Amino acid sequence: MRSADWYGGNSKDAYIHRAWMRRGNPDSSLTGTRPQIAIINTASDLAPCNMHLDDVAQSVKNGIWEAGGVPYNLPMVSLGESNVRPTAMLWRNMVAMSTEEMIRANPVDGVVLLGGCDKTIPALLMGAASVNLPAIVISGGPMLNGTFKGQLLGCGTGVWKFSNEVRAGKMSQEDFYNSEKSMIRSKGHCNTMGTASTMASMAEALGMSLPGLAGTPAPDSRLLQGAHASGVRIVEMVAENLKPSDIMTASSFANAIVALGAIGGSTNAVVHLLAIAGRLGVKLSLDDFDRIGSRIPLLVNLQPAGEFLMEDLFRAGGLAAVMKEVEEHLDRSAITVTGKPYVDSLKNAEIYDSKVIAQYATPLQPEAGIAVLKGNIAPDGAVIKPAAASKNLLVHTGKAVIFESIEDFHARIDDPDLDVDENSVLVLRGCGPKGYPGMPEVSNMAIPKKLLEKGITDLVRICDGRMSGTAFGTVVLHVSPEGAVGGPLAKLQNGDLIELNVPARSLNVKISDAELAARTPSAAMVQALAQPDRGWEKLYIDHVEQSHLGADLDFLRGASGSKTPRESH
Repeated sequence: MRSADWYGGNSKDAYIHRAWMRRGNPDSSLTGTRPQIAIINTASDLAPCNMHLDDVAQSVKNGIWEAGGVPYNLPMVSLGESNVRPTAMLWRNMVAMSTEEMIRANPVDGVVLLGGCDKTIPALLMGAASVNLPAIVISGGPMLNGTFKGQLLGCGTGVWKFSNEVRAGKMSQEDFYNSEKSMIRSKGHCNTMGTASTMASMAEALGMSLPGLAGTPAPDSRLLQGAHASGVRIVEMVAENLKPSDIMTASSFANAIVALGAIGGSTNAVVHLLAIAGRLGVKLSLDDFDRIGSRIPLLVNLQPAGEFLMEDLFRAGGLAAVMKEVEEHLDRSAITVTGKPYVDSLKNAEIYDSKVIAQYATPLQPEAGIAVLKGNIAPDGAVIKPAAASKNLLVHTGKAVIFESIEDFHARIDDPDLDVDENSVLVLRGCGPKGYPGMPEVSNMAIPKKLLEKGITDLVRICDGRMSGTAFGTVVLHVSPEGAVGGPLAKLQNGDLIELNVPARSLNVKISDAELAARTPSAAMVQALAQPDRGWEKLYIDHVEQSHLGADLDFLRGASGSKTPRESH
C-alpha cells in the first residue's frame, strides 16, 4: 500500500512518521499493512449546509475501523453558498487543488469525500480524480421540508418568489421576515432540486456513492447508516484498487447527464461535470449535454421546476426510482463504487408516490434536459433549463435592455423611467469566470418592479454568469465566451433585437456579422470588471478557462497521480 512508503521499515523517517501518529492508536495501525483512509471533511460553522458533517464523519470512522482500516479526519476548505462573497464558485478550483495536494502529500491509501453545499462535492471529486486513489462520496443530505402558512417552502426557491411578491406589493415585510424563520428547519443542504441536491445525485449517477444514499435527509438515521457502510466499502475498494478513473468513465458521465434531465437538475451541474471530466481526461463537451440529455423527460416534481421537496423525493423512491424509469437511456457498462454495474442497483427500485415521481410514459414534461444554445451571441454556447422556463418565452424576440454590472442592475432595475416592457430581454454582462470573478449566481435577474405590478413574472434574461439551482425563469446563462474576454455579449447595445429559439437551439442578435465585428466591448462593462493584483483572485483570473470548458484552471486540467512525494526529513 501507498502508506507503507511512510510507515514501513526502520529508517529515521519511518520512525518520525510513526511516532507522531501513534496518539493511542493500536500498533497494528502503523505497520504499513492496514489501509489509511482520509475523510476529506468540509464541515464548517460558516457553511451552514455542512455544519453537521463532523457527526457524519464519526459514522464513517466507525465503518473504516470495522473493516480493518485506519481513519483520519482531514479538514478541507468549506464553501457555504449562502455566505461567501463574491461567489463560492470563485474557490471551487482552490478547494479542488487543496484536496488534490493534501491527498498526495499525506500517507493515505483511499479517501472518503464528505460534502454537501453546492461546490464542495464537485470540488472534492475534481481533486480526488486528479490523484486517482480509491475514493467514495457521501453527501450530507438535504434538510427537512420547510412550510409557511400551511404551504411547502423550499429554500432558495421561496426567496426568489417572496422577494418578487414583496416588491410587487403582494406580501408584507412582516410575512417576508416570518417566512425567513420558517424556511430552514433542520441540518442539511437545500431541500429543493438546487445544486447541492443535484450534485449529490450526479455523484451517485456517476457511480461514486453507494447506490441509494444520495438524497437521504440529513436528520435521517439512514444517512449515518450509509456513512458507516461507505466507511466499510472504502477499505474494500483499497484492497481491490478500484479508482475514480475506473468508475467515472464516458459511460458514467452519459448516465449522469440522463439523470440531470430526469430530475430537472441545476444548470450548475454542467460546469461541474465538465470540470470533473477534464481532470480524468474523459472527452465531454457542452454539446454532449444537449445530445444526450436535452430530450430526456422530466419525471421529478420538485421545486423550482415543480411542487415538492427533497424529503418527498426520498420517500417516493428516490433517485433509483427515477433512474429505473429512464433505464433504456442508460449505458449499462458503467459501474459504481460497489464494482458492479450501476443498472444492477435499480432492480428493486419502485415509485411509491406518483405525484412526486412520474412514470416515463406520462412525464411532467416530455423534453426537459439542459438545452445548449449557440449563435452570434454565444459562439461557444450558452445553456437554458427549459423545465424552469416559461413555455411562451422559449421562442421570443425582444429588444435588449443592457446592464453593465450587478451594481448597475441594482441601481436601475426599479427605475420607473427604465425603458423596459414585457417583451424586453434583460442582458447582464461582466459576470463570467474572469469578469466578476467566478461566475456568480446573478443571472436570474429580478423582474422590474413596474412590470411586477402589472402581473408580469418572467422575462427572457441573458447573462455570462450562473444562477442558483433553486431559481426559476427563462434565463439563458453561461454565455461563452464571456463579456470580459471580448465575447459578443460585451458588444450588445440597448435596443438590439435579441432572438431566442430554444427548439432551434439558437441565440442571436439581429445585426450583420460585419456590424457585430466592428463594435468594441462596452467601456462601462470593462470599467466594472474585477481587476485584482494579488492573491487567489489574481491567480484565478489569469488561469481560469471559459464556462463551456468547465471553468477549471488551465494548469489543473488532467491528473498528477498518487506518486509518493520526496521525503520530508
